[in-house]
Amino acid sequence: MENKEKLNVELPENAFRELKEGEEYQPVMSPQKVYPEVSPWSVTFGILMAVLFSAAAAYLGLKVGQVFEAAIPIAIIAIGLSSATKRKNALGENVIIQSIGACSGAVVAGGIFVMPAIYMLDLQADFFQIFIAAALGGVLGILFLIPFRKYFVKDQHGKYPFPEATATTQVLVSGEKGGSQAKPLLLAGLVGGLYDFCVATFGWWNETVTSRMIGFGETIADKAKLVFKLNTGAAVLGLGYIIGLKYASIICLGSLTIWWVIVPGMALIFPDTVLNQWDPSITTALGNMSAEEIYQSYARSIGIGGIAMSGIIGIVKSWGIIKDAVGLAAREMKGKGADQQEAIRTQRDISFKIIAIGSISTLIITFLFFYFGVMDFNLLHAVVGIILVAVIAFLFTTVAANAIAIVGSNPVSGMTLMTLILASVVMVAVGLKGNSGMLAALLMGGVVCTALSMAGSFITDLKIGYWLGTTPRKQETWKFLGTIISAATVAGVMIVLDKTYGFNSGKLAAPQANAMAAVIKPLMSGQGAPWALYGIGALLALVLDRCKIPALAFSLGMFIPIQLNIPLFVGGAVHWFVTTRTKDEQLNKLRSEKGTLIASGFIAGGALMGVVSALLKFFGIDYDYSNWWQNHLSEMLSLVAYIALIFYFIVATRIKKEEIEGNQP
Repeated sequence: MENKEKLNVELPENAFRELKEGEEYQPVMSPQKVYPEVSPWSVTFGILMAVLFSAAAAYLGLKVGQVFEAAIPIAIIAIGLSSATKRKNALGENVIIQSIGACSGAVVAGGIFVMPAIYMLDLQADFFQIFIAAALGGVLGILFLIPFRKYFVKDQHGKYPFPEATATTQVLVSGEKGGSQAKPLLLAGLVGGLYDFCVATFGWWNETVTSRMIGFGETIADKAKLVFKLNTGAAVLGLGYIIGLKYASIICLGSLTIWWVIVPGMALIFPDTVLNQWDPSITTALGNMSAEEIYQSYARSIGIGGIAMSGIIGIVKSWGIIKDAVGLAAREMKGKGADQQEAIRTQRDISFKIIAIGSISTLIITFLFFYFGVMDFNLLHAVVGIILVAVIAFLFTTVAANAIAIVGSNPVSGMTLMTLILASVVMVAVGLKGNSGMLAALLMGGVVCTALSMAGSFITDLKIGYWLGTTPRKQETWKFLGTIISAATVAGVMIVLDKTYGFNSGKLAAPQANAMAAVIKPLMSGQGAPWALYGIGALLALVLDRCKIPALAFSLGMFIPIQLNIPLFVGGAVHWFVTTRTKDEQLNKLRSEKGTLIASGFIAGGALMGVVSALLKFFGIDYDYSNWWQNHLSEMLSLVAYIALIFYFIVATRIKKEEIEGNQP
């Protein structure tokens, strides 16, 4: 029987902190009751969201070069639909709508990061090949992640910030509450959304402040290759607040190590050297490159090596968890596993027996796809290909989940680049080169990229469900449907775009796919990869781990551009300031919670208006503000606007007397 009583929507005070010994987290929806979750309403609108946002994200990501996260906009639409139709206790249904619909962002990232490179390299791929690669990758990502759900969402409760999941949860809770309790989030969403919209659409001020806006900064950027960059967006500031000062500081330190030590150091040590052993397109000496060019051509690879080694360290450390998950699946296969029917509703996953059978079946289908679906693929190639895909996708699933849990951003392009390099080297070693080798490596990369993207996206959904009290099994089951539909939509959109514009025409941005194509072509032609740079990153990660510093957070900082890392630190500093202004712990705690609502509003508003802005550009409503942005006054104005935004944030966290009284026991 479903619970028909009016749901009391209130996140517990221990939702975002570590639990004390013996303390249990009780979600919004009681584990002892059953609520509406999977229904014709939630499944229908979930599928509709998956189709619409897959098409929109694929079009915009390829045409405009902007990739947006769909989870928050879908959550807002779900709330709007349930409110308009006056559905009661719609929280569980809204989570299912969001979970199915959010497949769009994961599959799109997996698709558009790799698949367009097939066309850029003049290879042949049809709808079936693209669809199967994306669908198989998505299914593998779901199956490989489920065994780690309990570890990431329950066992590590309060230890990871989960910024995107936090923002989406706050949106869903505030939407269900309605009334005055949702006002802080709605107002912050309006402020953050309009702020980001003015920049993205009209370009009223520059989106990035750089040290070049003053004469001295221009000089040291040119001479010493030292630059400072700060994205002044509201959404990124909100992310930094939720991540907190600890992780934001480590991420920022990684970025500064690359930009303020390694980039200037390389230019100083090798001023007249052209390092192009692995990339013949590099023809400029290091001393004549800008700091950004050195980062893009060389230093970023150190971040990739750091992420890869951090992933290996994480795998070694979590080997016990991996072994337990595999062991439990093996016991269930023999009929000796624990009966999940006895587990409480909020802890029931899909049976490990089904996960094991599903994983093996999916890998067999992937093997057949490689063997029969790729030209010049023989049995050896297919066996090597499936082993590479299975090992990399399974092991790096935890890395993708970890990255999303820490920073809210999945370094999937870096891990996929590493996958393509490894696949290319191995395939060349077993005799597959040229066009066949490139197609094989890209299809393998497409499967792995989608699997890792899906794993990162899905851990967000499961964390949202854990906080709110939905049934994991239902989220997991219907995620497969959303994945298949999203894969078909993305494949169709890519075929249409290729026929309409052509990926080699230059009319489509597709920046990630261009990078993949640039890397894979020389590898399949017998040239090398920047192994020395990867090795430096790997060594750094090992040293950091020995020093008890989170290597993955630091490596993410090395890989993600500096302008997106500095504002995380600013947001973390705002969080520290807001929560330490008084000696009254109760007041600091209430301000922290209100700050989380405001930060979530910034993220939600920025995400939603980012979609609107990109759609306007796609349909030809595009304002040319490039000349204004070249003027350093646009950066000065941006800095003024950013300081005003931070001031608003801090003032908005003030707690009124009635709010304190309302939280007294």
